[in-house]
This record gives sequence, C-alpha cells and structure tokens, in this order.
Amino acid sequence: MNYKIAVIPSDGIGPEVVEQAVRVLEKTGLVYSHTFETYRYLAGGCAIDAAGEPLPAETVAGCRRSDAVLLGAVGGPEWDVLPGGKRPEKALLGLRGKLGLYANLRPAVLNKELKDACPLKPEIVGEGIDIMVVRELTGGIYFGEKGRRAGGGMGQEAYDTEPYSAGEVERITRLAFDIARKRRCKVASVDKANILESSRLWREVVTRISTDYPDVALEHLYVDNAAMQLVRDPGRFDVIVTTNMFGDILSDEASMITGSIGMLPSASLGEGSFGLYEPVHGSAPDIAGQDKANPIAAILSAAMMLRYTLNLRKEAGAIERAVDRALEEGYRTGDILSFGKTLVGTTRMGELIASFIE
Repeated sequence: MNYKIAVIPSDGIGPEVVEQAVRVLEKTGLVYSHTFETYRYLAGGCAIDAAGEPLPAETVAGCRRSDAVLLGAVGGPEWDVLPGGKRPEKALLGLRGKLGLYANLRPAVLNKELKDACPLKPEIVGEGIDIMVVRELTGGIYFGEKGRRAGGGMGQEAYDTEPYSAGEVERITRLAFDIARKRRCKVASVDKANILESSRLWREVVTRISTDYPDVALEHLYVDNAAMQLVRDPGRFDVIVTTNMFGDILSDEASMITGSIGMLPSASLGEGSFGLYEPVHGSAPDIAGQDKANPIAAILSAAMMLRYTLNLRKEAGAIERAVDRALEEGYRTGDILSFGKTLVGTTRMGELIASFIE
C-alpha cells in the first residue's frame, strides 16, 4: 500500500525528532511492504520567518491532500514578542480548525522500564499507569469570543467566553465511550458543573449519551478533584473525557506522572479517519540541534498514526515493541537516563528503534 504523509517539522527540536519518526516509518514500510511518501511543509516560527505567517495556505492544502499529518513542536523565545494572532502557536489552532480536528487523544502510559522515573511513590503507581485523555479540541474558551473593554475603577478588562453546543459535546463523548469499550470500559467525565453553565450542559449531554453504552461505567468529576485524583490514585482512571481547556491542563499533568513528557505521543482526529499526530512535548529550544532530544514521543505518534488513521495495527504494534526493546536493552536519552543505562543521542535512539522493527 502507498500512503501520503504531510510532515511538518516545525521549530526547536521538532525537525530532529520528526526525522527519527520518519526513519522508523520507512523501516516499518520496508518490513511490511508499504510505501510512505512524505511531503514537507512549514508551520510555526519557521513559517513566520520564511513566509511571514504561522500557517501558510500551502501547508493547509498539503495536509488536505495527505492521508495523515506528522507534526513537530512549534514556538520559541524569538517569536514571543509577536502579537497573539501572529505567534507560532496560532498554527496549531489553525490546523485544528481548518482540518476539522475536534478530538485530541493523549495516552499517558508508564513504561515498566521507566517506573523509577515516575515522581509518584511506588505504592501509588501500583500495577502501572495507563490513561487515555480525550480532549475536545475545537470548542470552548480557546475558540470563544474574546476581547478587551473599558472597565470601572479597576481599569481595563479582558474577557474570554466558553461556548459549547450539545452536538460538540455529543461527538467527543461518543468517541470517548467507543475508545473505552476497547480498553477497560470506564469513562470519567471532567467538568466544573457546580459553577459553569457550559459544564452543566456538558454533564447533561454526557449523561444522556452514556445510556447508549450500558457496558461502560461513567463517573463525573469536578476538574479540581480530577487533578487531585491523578496524583493520588491514577490507577482509577481509564478514559478521561473533558473540555478543551481542562483537557489541555489535565493531559499535561497525566503525562508528567508517567516520568517523562518526552515519551508521550498524541493524536488529533476529525470526522472519518484523518488525523494529525504529534509528540506532546514542546520545542525545547535550549537543546535544539544538540542531538539530546528524546525522539520516542514522535516515534510513538507515528505508531498512533498507523493505528488510528491508516488502520495498520500490526505495524503500529511493531513500532511499539521496538520502543520497548530499546528500553529493555538499556538505551536512554538524557531525559530518562538512570544509573547503569546507556546514554544515546536523538539520532542513535531512532536508529536503534528502527533496527528493532520486525
């Protein structure tokens, strides 16, 4: 089979880790008789420098012509002085909106080889951590009306609004329940229904949809309680479904309790099978170009692409097993290095994982 992949290396360590993900994809294609045609596009800070805007129209068009998108991290301090609408991060919101990507899947899995890197006590970690955060991506406060206005005695006011429609809540809820059915059949819906009207609608819709999934257990949690439970008893969670802003925060918390944000992939899905795949870590400009970055999150993002968009489950499993083998044999990048393990750089880790594809 032949597949077209839009590759957006972006900024900082993005090009380095994406290069290794492509390396592993190509080896997987060789072993399983697939061809992955990759096409490079600009987004983020590098696009601002080259084209004067964070998300050129050519990039959006190229993504639409592709089967899936593999994205690096965007941003860096050199663009922090730009106004909000011109900053590199605008590329992410633009891609999600223009490509209709309404659902963000963020798995937080503690690899057994990295238990020592987890900041939680062993008795809290228990048998391990395996959480899927399903975050709504195109609604809520990030896309609601915002602005500034004259205030009273306290000066100028700024405001952001969080609108959600029943339809937006329903589609993300159904996706979460469908995913839970393939896991441990538990969904935790996170909101702030004691305060926010948008959360009250959210809870009403989630409760209604849950009746179509009698085999899946549902619990509702306020976001502050959910944040506490993630560090108190992470094993209680299977699938977490929540709003754009709450999901942004909770998925970062969930990723850090697994030991290293450099290990975790993500998927952003739209209608049908199209998706955008990216590591959850940032652009890390302080180590860019030094062969220090951990490419495993980008590599596992490629594995998610094979599973969720291209329906190549065996191939995805082969990549995941290759990552496990590299860790089992003691290879580590600096962010996950521990006593007695072998330090390798970005490129060498990618080469090792590719060599273990079988």
